[in-house]
Amino acid sequence: RPTGEGEPPRPRRTEIMASQSAHISSNKRFLIFFDFDETVVDETSDDMVVQAVPGQYLPGWLKDTYQPGHYNEYMQRVLAYLAEQGVTESDIRTVMEKLPATPGMLALLQFLRNQHDFEVVLVSDANTFFIESWLRRTGVRQLFNRVFTNPATFNKDGRLVMRPFHSHDCARCPDNMCKQVIVRDYVARRVQEKGRPYQRVFYVGDGANDFCPGLVLGARDVVFPRRDFPMHRLITETHEAMPGEFKAITVPWVSAEEVVQRLRKLVAE
Repeated sequence: RPTGEGEPPRPRRTEIMASQSAHISSNKRFLIFFDFDETVVDETSDDMVVQAVPGQYLPGWLKDTYQPGHYNEYMQRVLAYLAEQGVTESDIRTVMEKLPATPGMLALLQFLRNQHDFEVVLVSDANTFFIESWLRRTGVRQLFNRVFTNPATFNKDGRLVMRPFHSHDCARCPDNMCKQVIVRDYVARRVQEKGRPYQRVFYVGDGANDFCPGLVLGARDVVFPRRDFPMHRLITETHEAMPGEFKAITVPWVSAEEVVQRLRKLVAE
């Protein structure tokens, strides 16, 4: 058949190319990671889900089963208890949808929606159902290229079953998730796909498990720890005890509006 015969009409081909270009982020120069609990939302979703339980509290025997480093297994027991108490998928979604954003966070997410140079990724030790419920209700799900978190789905009995995200060898992190492994692997894969490095990588977080991924960032990268939260304290302690160990520029924030201000300056460079 002669070349060109049977090709789709030009408008259709243009549409395809336009839709493809909308999904390809190879031209993006910046990569920004977000934690979820107490970073994007101003609460810990695992704690707030208790509001769905009659009486809004967990019995002492259940709380006593928690062991440090094994929080994921503990939450699996909590979710099983919720199902036993008659808590439904709708009940849990309602609680998650009402989680308040941290100060200035909606402005930061809106800023990123208007930028074409940012690839936005979420890395959280919560779970897919909690996070997706909030992101979709808030209308920001499409902003995030990827969401890395513990998978969670409802089984036939109506129980939300959560599984560990992965296994790893990091002694610093809980056994179900090391965010450093996720960040390192994602950056390496995307750089390989793009054929060039990012101009800068950013990380916005608050918790102790957000400190670990910060250790793999370079001197041009920027971490935004929530001021006076565990991530910020660990960075400060590391600078004092092992100067040079933590290389990324550190910009603490109280309101995410401060993150917007710094990003505006860096994008303009």
